[in-house]
Amino acid sequence: MSTVLVHHEKIDTSIAGAQAYRIRYRSGDLHGNATESTGIVVAPAAPGENRKVMTWAHGTTGMGDAACPSAQPDPARELTLYFESGSVTSIDYGVPGQQKFIDEGWVVVATDYQGQGTPGIHQYTVNRTNALDAVNIVKAARELPVGAGTKFGLVGWSQGGGALAAAELDAADYGDLEIVGAVGMSPGVPSIALKLPGIGSALAGSGTPTPPDGHLFMILGAMPAAFPDRLSLEDVFTPLGIKMFEENWNTAPVHHFSDILTRNFHLSGAMIQVNKEKLPTWLAAFEEASAAQKKPVCPILVLIDGQDPNGPCPLPWQLGYIDAITALGGDITSSTYPNDDHFSLPQASIDEARTWLDSKF
Repeated sequence: MSTVLVHHEKIDTSIAGAQAYRIRYRSGDLHGNATESTGIVVAPAAPGENRKVMTWAHGTTGMGDAACPSAQPDPARELTLYFESGSVTSIDYGVPGQQKFIDEGWVVVATDYQGQGTPGIHQYTVNRTNALDAVNIVKAARELPVGAGTKFGLVGWSQGGGALAAAELDAADYGDLEIVGAVGMSPGVPSIALKLPGIGSALAGSGTPTPPDGHLFMILGAMPAAFPDRLSLEDVFTPLGIKMFEENWNTAPVHHFSDILTRNFHLSGAMIQVNKEKLPTWLAAFEEASAAQKKPVCPILVLIDGQDPNGPCPLPWQLGYIDAITALGGDITSSTYPNDDHFSLPQASIDEARTWLDSKF
C-alpha cells in the first residue's frame, strides 16, 4: 500500500470514548493532477481491527482557507450550523451523529477538500475531485493506529452530496478499498441543476440583473481552477466580478462572500456576464465534473429535505439526480423528511443513513 498520509497530529475531541487526529494527505483531482488535502479522523479510543469506516463529505463552506472545517475550534465534534440559533461559527462544520458512530465502533473521517487549508483554489462542486478527496482520506486513515478496515461508506450533504461520485470512480481510484454504499443528503450535482430552470437562465443572462447568488458565483469561479486549459474567469465574470473573486475567494466563507457580493453589486454593478460562445464548452466541463455520469458500483440512498422545495438544493435537483441514476441502472432508493429544511436534514436523517450503511457491510 503506497503512503497517502503526509502529516498527522492528535487533537482533543468532545466525542466521548474517542481519539481524534487532524491530518494532511495526498489526493488528486478529476484529471489526475496531484493535490493535498487536510481533514480529521475520529475513532474509538479502545483498540480494534477491521473497523467500518464512514467518510463524511461536508456541505458548502467556501472556497479557501477561511472555509476549512478542520481549522475550526474543536473540529472533531457533532455538526454545528452557521444558521442555528445561538451560533458563533462562520461555517457549518463537524459530523452529524458522530457520537453514535463511535459508540458503535466505526472510524469516522471527514475531508476538508483540496484548497481548504492547502494550496490552490478549491474545486467547489467539482463532484469527482471532491469524491476523490473523500476516498483518499480513508486510505490515509488506514495508516493510523485506529483499526480502519478496507470497507467504507460515504455520507455527503449538499455540496458533499455531489461526492456520490465516489460510487462512480475507476477501480484504480479505490485501490484496496471497497465502497459498500453511499448516502446523499440533499445532493448538489451541477450537471443536474443545469438541465433545470434557474441556473440555466442565470447563465443565459435573461431577466433583470440581480445580485449574484454566492453559490453560483463560487461554482463559476471554481471551474477554471479545474479546467484551466478550457475555461477562464473572463468567460463568465465582468472585471468587477473578477476583482471580487480574486479578493475574496480565500478569505471569505460562503455566507460572508454572499454578503460582499450583494453589497458590491448594489454599489458598483453587475459581476456575472457569460460569453455565450464559450457556454457549450462550460456545459461540457460541468458534465465531465459531475456525478450521475455512469452506473454506481454500490447502492445509493438519497435523503430529501421536503420542507422547502426551493431551498439551497431545490427539490427538482434532488429528484433529477434520482432519475438520472435510475436511468443508468443504479440501485437507488430515497426517503423524504417533510418537516426538515436543508440545514436540519443532516441531524434528522443521520440515524437512517447509519443504519442503512451498516446493513451494506
